[in-house]
Amino acid sequence: MRPLFYSFLFVSYTLGTGTSYHENTGVLQYVNPKIGTFGYSPNGNGGMIPSVSVPFGMTRWTPQTRENFISQCPYHDADQYIHGFQATHQPAIWMGESGQVVLTPGVGKVQTLFEQRAHKMDKANEISTPYIYEVTIDSQAVEADANLTESIYSPVPGGAQPVPDDVREGANGRTRRALPEQPRPTNPASNSGQILYGDEGGGSIKVALTATSHVGHLRFDFLQNVTSSYPSQSPSKEPYVYVQATRANWTGHVEINPSTQELSGTNPQRQDYALGPSRAPSFSGYFVSRFSEPFSSFGVAQAGRIRSGVTVANGTQIGAFVTFSNSTKRVEVRTGVSFVSIEQARRNLEVEAPPNTTFDAVVEEVKEAWLEKLGRVTIEGVNQTSSSHDPRTIWYTGLFHALQYPSDFSEPTESKTEGLRTFYSGYTDSIHEAEDSYFQSFSIWDTFRAEHSLLTLFAPERVNSIMRSLVQIFSWSGRLPMWANVVETNIMIGTHVDAVLANALVRGFHGFDIAQAWAGVKKNAFDPPDQDSQLLYYDREPYTPDEVRAGLTSYMQPGGGYVPNDRWAESASRTLDYAFDDFAASVVAAHAGGNATAAGLLARAQNYHNIYNANTTFMEARNANGTWAGSDQGWTEGDDWVYTFDVMHDPDGLASMMGGAANLKSKLDAHFNGGHNDQTNEPSHHVPYLYAAIGYPANTQNLTRKIAWENYNATSAGLGGNEDLGQMSAWYIFSALGFYPVNPATDEYVVGAPFFETVTLRFPAGAATGGVVSVEQDELTLVISAPDAPKKPFVKSLKVDGRNVEKPILTHGEIVGAGRIEFEMADTPQDWGTLN
Repeated sequence: MRPLFYSFLFVSYTLGTGTSYHENTGVLQYVNPKIGTFGYSPNGNGGMIPSVSVPFGMTRWTPQTRENFISQCPYHDADQYIHGFQATHQPAIWMGESGQVVLTPGVGKVQTLFEQRAHKMDKANEISTPYIYEVTIDSQAVEADANLTESIYSPVPGGAQPVPDDVREGANGRTRRALPEQPRPTNPASNSGQILYGDEGGGSIKVALTATSHVGHLRFDFLQNVTSSYPSQSPSKEPYVYVQATRANWTGHVEINPSTQELSGTNPQRQDYALGPSRAPSFSGYFVSRFSEPFSSFGVAQAGRIRSGVTVANGTQIGAFVTFSNSTKRVEVRTGVSFVSIEQARRNLEVEAPPNTTFDAVVEEVKEAWLEKLGRVTIEGVNQTSSSHDPRTIWYTGLFHALQYPSDFSEPTESKTEGLRTFYSGYTDSIHEAEDSYFQSFSIWDTFRAEHSLLTLFAPERVNSIMRSLVQIFSWSGRLPMWANVVETNIMIGTHVDAVLANALVRGFHGFDIAQAWAGVKKNAFDPPDQDSQLLYYDREPYTPDEVRAGLTSYMQPGGGYVPNDRWAESASRTLDYAFDDFAASVVAAHAGGNATAAGLLARAQNYHNIYNANTTFMEARNANGTWAGSDQGWTEGDDWVYTFDVMHDPDGLASMMGGAANLKSKLDAHFNGGHNDQTNEPSHHVPYLYAAIGYPANTQNLTRKIAWENYNATSAGLGGNEDLGQMSAWYIFSALGFYPVNPATDEYVVGAPFFETVTLRFPAGAATGGVVSVEQDELTLVISAPDAPKKPFVKSLKVDGRNVEKPILTHGEIVGAGRIEFEMADTPQDWGTLN
């Protein structure tokens, strides 16, 4: 059943052309970019925006209903006012914005301050798709949403925080994302939308927004531009566009060139500036906005003070405006965005939006870019449910989310896709050139679990380049990244980049310097961070060296094998994560020829045994003297329940440690039946698949559907937790297909149960050949069939190209090399794949 919110798409037309934007949308009709844009708190919000860009785009464009910062996105679906249209580089709700620019249309008196440039939107006819965003707003500005600004709620300058009360010489750590929860109004307004002086009168503005990787295209249609009833008291009702370069405390630059109808500027804001070892002092966002109509007047603004006729300004809270004649009905604006220079922003305009390019053509270009990815998958035989739970909408939107990350920060010099690229590196604080992409936005603690496995299937042409970016960062900085947002931020724990590299290698992706990758992984495994014994390395500790494996000093000590809770924050989670990272590092070592070191790392991967308390049957943090620290100590975004199962690299060993598979099953039963599972956060994602991994697949099969039903839907509140750069959706995508990468450092997937009767996947070239594409290479097509799957959740048998599969395991090679994977489904638990 098609979701109801698509019913209006096909009656939306471009003004004056009669041509619909929404023809030939294919499976994009099932994408709802507003999924994950609503929540009552930052942790209960999917952290997504109704963005428009191309897959892996550097810049995403979004309507702005709030000023974003760490823990707040620029859009929330409960809001009623639009304050502009923003080019954003905020990769996730818990990370900071960088180098943004905002454009706001209006009529009459120019309004520049966020709280004074609120325009009521027509929510009923708001249209959000991957290729265009459309909305109609009141032309008059009102005063609203003063309590949604960065200065009101932003909890920490530079992303840093002081030592939390519960971090006592290393005890405890994050329970969630660690910033203090603040009550947020879900539909606030400071004064019920008071009309500002000089803006009386009717009228509306129809806005259409589309964007490529480095250029945003805005079309403003000024409708019913009515002259004020009080001409002696209000200025002329000329249409205008205001461009905000910087907010408070950040010094930017704006410049207007009336002869070329351009407005350019810079914004050096980087909200994570206090995190990690690199300051990136020369960082800035640059923009050039090119307008379709001549300017009637122009000027600059600083902190709300307007100076008409001025063309150049520097300062904080800086911006500029241009106005147009009363007869103007349509203004189109193309804004090139760059991290390199204003000149490069202008070059981005020339390459991606040459003068003869029409708005409608760009819409089609972006549409085709997404269809090339999402259109490779055909889903048939779905559970017939309400539009708010349509599984096709959840699945395709999930893939739309997952293929936005990581972001390609390289910029074109010759063509959109080929030739020399240029980019800014915050690690070297300089500009580089290469015939390759450069990726940023790596939320690796989240994405190592399933997102990177997904990319090997759906974007194999990107994988080697992503690995090269990781290795390049090591070459520049001396460390592989943990959470890179322009530069390293030290957010989260562990060196799970080891697993990202291992994931690529075991799937045949070898198009990067494996020896250099191993050098970085080896350093992770054997070289503690600077000041390891002096710093707590608590969450968002400012101005620290690369955190990597904090506590490795003790973890590596003979007779130790764990991170002591009385010396480092999040010690128990670190111990378990480091054991997994040791396994992943052994895989990289073996591919680099370091077999002896690989064997030692495999042995060290058993260190999870060292914090298992046999008396309580839970994992538990330990102090330096070996005593137990308590069940509530030392966890990262979880508790002793979920972390007791944090042995994704060795489920059989975990079962053996607990006294056998039956005992581990009982523990899993208590975990799920007791309500301890928390799908909204990543440490839980592999846990339902542990049943199948230890020989009880039927217990996994119905459980994954229950988790999916409770945590995902097709509304703006459709993500139970933060998307986290595709990981939350990657879990759903794989689970719906019928398998999941429990141990992402291997090429294996644990089998669950598919949600759909038939899924046809036309893999991109390179999926089966490690990203290497030859001219004569054919694309591979896989059909996953599971008759009656929507009604029958249990697996009776499994075949790959007619061959019986007896264990609930599929490999990457089987998935990309097979023509058919056939599930026989049943409505009751079956013996297939069981322990006996």
